[in-house]
Amino acid sequence: MRTNRIRTTAIAATALAAALSLTACGGDDKAMGTKPAGAAETATPAATSTDGKAQSDAPEAGAPETQTVPAEGKHAGGNGNGANQSKKPEAAASIPACTPKNSRVKVSSVSRPINHLLLTVTNTGTKDCAAYYAPFLRFDDAQAVYPILDDSKPQAVVALSPGEEAYAGIGLLGEPGEDEPVRSDDLGVIMVDRNNKSKGETTLKLPAETYTDSRGFVTYWQSDVENALMF
Repeated sequence: MRTNRIRTTAIAATALAAALSLTACGGDDKAMGTKPAGAAETATPAATSTDGKAQSDAPEAGAPETQTVPAEGKHAGGNGNGANQSKKPEAAASIPACTPKNSRVKVSSVSRPINHLLLTVTNTGTKDCAAYYAPFLRFDDAQAVYPILDDSKPQAVVALSPGEEAYAGIGLLGEPGEDEPVRSDDLGVIMVDRNNKSKGETTLKLPAETYTDSRGFVTYWQSDVENALMF
């Protein structure tokens, strides 16, 4: 059951709250670490999707000193648990991050697995960019980081040439009756760099009737839809 693999720490929640607070004050952005789990069948995204427009490009803020992030060498070098392979293994050492300045993010409904959404980032720039770690999410005005599925960590960073895409799966609900679902209308998506630091937030309109609970999760960025929706 997904419950045993999901780990949301108070440190991560505190870290995101600090980062969001800094953003609201016009300061630099910062993002946090990872956690959680579950396995599901592969899926094909439905036609409906919502493109987001990046908010103003806020300068970067200092990362909370208490955050725990994966060792960069391990994450980029192929020692993770995921099956995904980077298109360009050297990405972590030389390619800038995908940010609201050089990429576009959208959220889409999917027919299967149920209670999932698909997040897609597209390189809209003229140079390669890398989708590092996982997107940091907040539904509506939530101050806590949405749980990150550690089991989805890929073997290498996903690097994107202009026009290419990376994907992250969003699990919305746990087992029926475990928690009270909450409806959300908007989704904040924070992209991070190779140091797991915020590079700006994009706000997306969620598909109608989107509900989440405390058992939800988001995956690391993947190079294909199947990997993103297999959890």
